[in-house]
Amino acid sequence: MNAVVNLKWIEAANYEEMSKLAADMFKAELKHNPKMVLGLATGGTPEGFYKELVEAYQAGEISFEQAQSYNLDEYVGINPTNEASYHYYMDQNLFNHVDMKRENIHVPKGDTADLQAAAAHYDEMIEAAGGVDIQLLGIGINGHIGFNEPGTPFTLGTNVVELTESTRDANKIYFNSIDEVPTYAITMGIQTIMNAKKVVLLISGASKQEAMDRLRSGEVTEDFPASALHNHKDVTVIYTGVK
Repeated sequence: MNAVVNLKWIEAANYEEMSKLAADMFKAELKHNPKMVLGLATGGTPEGFYKELVEAYQAGEISFEQAQSYNLDEYVGINPTNEASYHYYMDQNLFNHVDMKRENIHVPKGDTADLQAAAAHYDEMIEAAGGVDIQLLGIGINGHIGFNEPGTPFTLGTNVVELTESTRDANKIYFNSIDEVPTYAITMGIQTIMNAKKVVLLISGASKQEAMDRLRSGEVTEDFPASALHNHKDVTVIYTGVK
């Protein structure tokens, strides 16, 4: 049987509906298990998702007080206070606006001297927390999830990766120039992502059409990192602006 049946596909009418549908899934998990472990992503696609979560918190619908979070990735060599860092992104989009305790917030350390040790420790912390209950993902135009670029072994845990030029080019909008975009990142590995109990993948916009088509094909190959998700038992893909 083709592995593609493992993925649940939901077409949203627009970006706002996609964001709300994803947030509703996380809110339901949080209400069921206030001590849940959230796996979080950054970038343009999930900004609406975070807005929905903040509004739900402000309305008294949910609390993050007992929850923990683990982010997918961070650039290497960037200070957490840098406005282009994912630490900063998460503070601006979520953490500064909700009641999650600072000691329960985790983003990979990209500015440490021993990156390999930091990567190994990140997986150890996730495992000690009981694993990620629900993981948010986006997808790169080349099929990357987290910063796992094409060719990444599916068996890899959190690791340091060299970013492809297409990934650096896609992210240059967050920097003053392409020259400022880091060439390396620390990211949850594909195996780390696959260990999450549930996965929610957001796909938005025409630029992701080719990646979505390839994911829909059901082909599983390390040349297309997102295809690993076909081997996961609980993945929901919510998409909009792509056919």
